[in-house]
Amino acid sequence: MNKKKVAIVSNSLDKGGAERFATLLTFMLEDSDFEVHSITVNDGVDYLFAGTLFNLEKESAKSVSFRKIKKGILLRRYLVLNKIEIIIDSRTRNVLFRELTTRFIYGKRRIFYIVHSYNFENYFPASKFWSKLIYKDVEALICVSKAIEKKVNQLFELKNTITIHNPFFLTKEGIQKDYVVTQKVVLFFGRFDEKVKNFTLLLEGFSQSKIFLKGYKLHLMGEGNDVNFIKQKIKTFNLDNYVEIFPFKNNPYQEVQKAKFTILTSNYEGFPLSIIESLALGTPVVSVDCNSGPREIIQNEYNGLLVENHNSKALAEAMNRFIDDHELYFFCKKNAIESVQHLNLKTVAEKWKNLLKI
Repeated sequence: MNKKKVAIVSNSLDKGGAERFATLLTFMLEDSDFEVHSITVNDGVDYLFAGTLFNLEKESAKSVSFRKIKKGILLRRYLVLNKIEIIIDSRTRNVLFRELTTRFIYGKRRIFYIVHSYNFENYFPASKFWSKLIYKDVEALICVSKAIEKKVNQLFELKNTITIHNPFFLTKEGIQKDYVVTQKVVLFFGRFDEKVKNFTLLLEGFSQSKIFLKGYKLHLMGEGNDVNFIKQKIKTFNLDNYVEIFPFKNNPYQEVQKAKFTILTSNYEGFPLSIIESLALGTPVVSVDCNSGPREIIQNEYNGLLVENHNSKALAEAMNRFIDDHELYFFCKKNAIESVQHLNLKTVAEKWKNLLKI
C-alpha cells in the first residue's frame, strides 16, 4: 500500500513549544503510516524527528539577493518533486502578501493550518476579511485548545475548525524510574521570552513568597533573547542568591522530576507542553490562569494550582500552599500522572490519523 505523503511546514525545529510539537507530529504521523516530510523555513534543529527534513534556509544559502523568493521556488519544487498530497502548516502566519503567495504555492493539495497561540497576531493577518478568505476553504484550521477554537469562531465565523490538544512524549532517556528525592527547587523550563512568559511576574511572586527563607531556590532553564533582561530583574528583586539560570535541554526530565513543583506565569499561551510534561513526570504545577491552555490541563487543587493572572500576591500564596500544606501537595502529586494520560502520544495520534484520512 502506498503511503500518503504529508509535509509539515514549520518556522524551525529549534527550542520552542510549537517546534517541539512539530517534531512530535512527525512521529505520530510516521507511526500512522504516512510518509513524513518536515520543511523548515529557518535553520535550527534541536529535537529528534522522524522522516525527511528539507531546510529552506540552507538550501537557499547560495542566493545572496531575493532569498525569500528563492525559498518560495524551492518550496514549490520540493512539493512537486516529492508528490506531497497533504500540507500541515505549523508556521507563524501574519504577513498577508506572504500568506497569499504561500497558498498559491500549496495549490490544490489538502491543507491544514495550526493555531498554536491565543495571541492571534502571530497567526492571522491584520485584515479580518483576508484572514477569513485565507482559511475558510482549507480542510481544517486546527486549534491546540478549546479556548483558541472558541475565539477563532467568534472572530471569523469559520466552519472548519477543530481542537486537537498537544500531546506529551517522554523518551526513556533521562527519566528516573525509581523513587526520586524532591529537592527544594521551583522550576521554570521554556523559552526566555518576557513578552510571552512574563518573568517579571514570576520573580515578583517568588520574591513576595519568601520561600527562599525556607531554603527554596528558583531554577530557570531555557534559552532566549531576554536572558539579560531576566538577569537584571533578578538583581532588581535582590534575588541573586536564590535564582539560578540553566541552559536549554531538550529533555529536562530529571530536573522536572526532582523539582518540588514547576511554574508558569505567561501572559498568554496555546496549550503549553511544559505543563503536560511536568504532570506526566509526576510533578505538580503552579500556573496562572492565562489564555489559553492551563485551565484545560490543570484541575485546581487536584493536580496543581491555578491562580489569577497578573496577581503576584496570589502567585506567592500558591507557592507557599504547596510548601506548607503537605496534604494538598501530595494529593496533587499523586494525581499528576493519571490526569494527563488522555494527552499521551498514542491517543492524540489517533485523532490526527482520523482527521487526515477522511
